[in-house]
Amino acid sequence: MKLVTIKPFENLSHREKVVALWEAVFGYETAHNNPHLVIDKKIAIDDGLFFVAIADVEIVGAIMAGYDGHRGWLYVVAVQPNDRKNGIGSDLVLHAERALAARGCTKINLQIMQGNGAVAAF
Repeated sequence: MKLVTIKPFENLSHREKVVALWEAVFGYETAHNNPHLVIDKKIAIDDGLFFVAIADVEIVGAIMAGYDGHRGWLYVVAVQPNDRKNGIGSDLVLHAERALAARGCTKINLQIMQGNGAVAAF
């Protein structure tokens, strides 16, 4: 098993690798889900709720969370297909949950794309 570290997203060093991960995992066929646009919007908010999982120097997973003061959200949980079933997704979710809890969040929702039974099972 790889040693994985979870870190805050850094735009300059992580952007292209996260975009490649999301495109590989999600495909993104609609313009409003363009990974560059999503990242730009998240960076503009600057809430510190965007994390990457790194093994060696490779990004093997990413998660974006949000908090509106009442409810937390988990968006865009992605793990490289070859790195699944190793606890990376669970570690990312736990990390995001802890970051949300540190902000006073007591309720979290997970966004799941329609038809994504694998994530619903996760």
